[in-house]
Amino acid sequence: AWIALPSFFMKIYLAGNGTDTQPQSLFEFRVLVPITAICLVLFLLGVLGNLTTIFVFQYCKEMRTTTNLYLSSMALSDILIFAGLPFDLYRLWRYRPFVFGDFLCRFQFYLSETCTYATILHITTLSMERYLAICFPLRAKRLVTKQRVKLVIVALWLISLMTAGPIFFLFKVDQQECKHTDQAVHSGLLQTMIWVSTVYFFLPLTCLTLLYGLISRKLWKSRQEIQEPNARNRARYHRQTIKMLVLVVLAFAVCWLPFHVGRILFSNAAWNGTDAKALYHTAQYFNLVSMVLFYLSASINPVLYNLMSGRYRCAVCRLLGIHRVPLGTGWSSRRSQTNTPINTEISTCV
Repeated sequence: AWIALPSFFMKIYLAGNGTDTQPQSLFEFRVLVPITAICLVLFLLGVLGNLTTIFVFQYCKEMRTTTNLYLSSMALSDILIFAGLPFDLYRLWRYRPFVFGDFLCRFQFYLSETCTYATILHITTLSMERYLAICFPLRAKRLVTKQRVKLVIVALWLISLMTAGPIFFLFKVDQQECKHTDQAVHSGLLQTMIWVSTVYFFLPLTCLTLLYGLISRKLWKSRQEIQEPNARNRARYHRQTIKMLVLVVLAFAVCWLPFHVGRILFSNAAWNGTDAKALYHTAQYFNLVSMVLFYLSASINPVLYNLMSGRYRCAVCRLLGIHRVPLGTGWSSRRSQTNTPINTEISTCV
């Protein structure tokens, strides 16, 4: 994110304190090596996993659903997030000088914030679609089409690009550092964008909690009422989809909650005149953990899809040419293929 370590906290706390302008690191070597190794593993897992997700949803016909259109766009967002990892690692090892120029200083934060907003909006919109599909199936069948979903996805990206726009003007290269501008602090724009980003997290999280509560109640009632085999199969499929989406939401919330809580606490302490040096060690290590969790959130979704969806695993195998198996096989779909029409399909990747 645009305030991942040490791009925000350390700049606020240390800027103007007469720190040395020579190349330096904020952490000891014994800390830098394992953190760098973890980030490189996350980079490979995230980029390769999300690329696989995009290819699977694009080239396997039976995977081209409205839900997977959202997930493909989220995978693209996660890949773009990893474009900022080299800059974060560079600042970990060599905080000064920032050698990539003023544009990349600004753009890395803007891109990261845009992708973060886009991911949140995608998760929320997808959950709303699932709510319609489960609670109002006839209306959802009429309203939710692939063409409309594609238009919604474009709109979500445009909203994310516009709302993250001010971030581009908050930072610049000054005294060999990529740091926030004095004008951004004095004008209150920096503080405003912090709260915009915070609202972008907590408001959708509240909506998601409400939506999945309503969905769970509907599925519980339908489980008691359903008698027809086709209806039971649809409900079973919905439950499997919701389980996967709930895990995606929980992973996102767990990875991001410490980041937002820490940002509010440390930022308010700094602006309220608390001695920056007293917060230095706590803030830098807290933000280091937040950075790792940030990249974990961008890499974990393909793992969850693989664990929760037999159809996804089957499609990946077909895409890689490993073997040919019916969709729905695997531990997440241990039921007779004659019971569920979905599971009698054969994966066809083209």
